[in-house]
Amino acid sequence: MNTTLTPELTAADRCDRCGAQAYVRARLADGLELHFCAHHGRAHLDKLRDMQDIDILDETHKLHAEENPTI
Repeated sequence: MNTTLTPELTAADRCDRCGAQAYVRARLADGLELHFCAHHGRAHLDKLRDMQDIDILDETHKLHAEENPTI
């Protein structure tokens, strides 16, 4: 089966460890995806980056984005 994956994470994507909103996705070579919140992403990213054939999407910067309110 061939599936199309969204390039960005959405509010519907949840952390595999705790169920919070996911900000990190690790896609392994066999197609398996792991989703992590920012907390669990920080805990596992170093180990994931050491793996071969892995695609990591880290959107934790969205947590620190400044809002531009319109006046």
